[in-house]
Amino acid sequence: MKTRLRPHLLIPVALLAGLAGLLATSRAADDKKAAAPRPALTVTTARPATARLPLRLAANGNVAAWQEAVIGSESNGLRLREVRVNVGDVVKKGEVLAVFDADVVNADLAQAKAALQEAEANAAAAQADAGRARALKSSGALSEQQVTQYITAERTAAARVAAARATLSQQQLRLKYTQVVAPDSGIISARNATVGAVAGVGTELFRMIRQGRLEWRAEITAAELPRMKPGLKAQVKAASGTTVNGTVRTVAPTVDPQSRVALVYVDLPPSLSSNAPLKAGMFAGGEFALGESGALTVPQQAVVVRDGFSYVFRLNQDNRVSQVKVTTGRRLGERVEVTAGLPADVLVVTSGAGFLNDGDLVKNVATPAAQPATPVAAR
Repeated sequence: MKTRLRPHLLIPVALLAGLAGLLATSRAADDKKAAAPRPALTVTTARPATARLPLRLAANGNVAAWQEAVIGSESNGLRLREVRVNVGDVVKKGEVLAVFDADVVNADLAQAKAALQEAEANAAAAQADAGRARALKSSGALSEQQVTQYITAERTAAARVAAARATLSQQQLRLKYTQVVAPDSGIISARNATVGAVAGVGTELFRMIRQGRLEWRAEITAAELPRMKPGLKAQVKAASGTTVNGTVRTVAPTVDPQSRVALVYVDLPPSLSSNAPLKAGMFAGGEFALGESGALTVPQQAVVVRDGFSYVFRLNQDNRVSQVKVTTGRRLGERVEVTAGLPADVLVVTSGAGFLNDGDLVKNVATPAAQPATPVAAR
């Protein structure tokens, strides 16, 4: 005989079975949720972009005077009476720099003038005698020898006049040389003149940077030499950090056989101020502008440097990142050129890249839009 459950007992049994099923489903969901990996970091991504970046060539070299004039003494045995300029002074062409004592020269000049007057008087008397001798030559009153003597005396007197005039010119030139004048406008860069010293001919008194012009003598390797052309623009950085613009004037026709470098001469703007950022004798670095070219760039924060190498993190379809070794090049603002190792159609991590490792799971969020700048009222 079969036993039948009573209807009022079936309801609790069904409730218990349903509750057990719900508990099992909830427990399975919790286990699945606990087993799912959590993202290591929330990041933003971007694709590499193309841009036109300037081509520049860095170089180093010395700053020197475009032309340095040596101003020496043209007087011999005279005492230096006055020195009117010093190192750093700006002078103009023809300006008197120093003065020698001219008393001895003035005395010699007066003697030369007197000698010229005497020679001219003797020449006038000899000319008159020669004239009378020529007139009496046909009459026979004077012999041929006497006529010749008078004519010779006339020519000798004329030669003495010419010699006296030359001596006078020499003394006048000596008087002129007692004043040392600037051969051109510029800046006095060195002074050897001392008041009271007796200078000989050719003694160096001053050095001057002509017209205040300087040049940068950049050292370029033989491989880069074909890219250098007259007219190229250059930027020279002074020790103070100031940048000075220049222009390539010429390229040296030879390469140094020891260092294997050639000199490129860059004209710098003339400056007669003592506060100029560049001075002759400085060692300065700079760059030559060679144009521009296309480049694949990524944000600067996307590049991570580890163990001396540059890396970026590529975001894969499974939201995991792969560390990719790249080669970087030029920089422009917040962008860095990638020359090798990165395709142009991948997503790279921008913010948070420095905290990631290869294979990390990340959460990618959209990059927030830039907020418009709030205008500031002028004060």
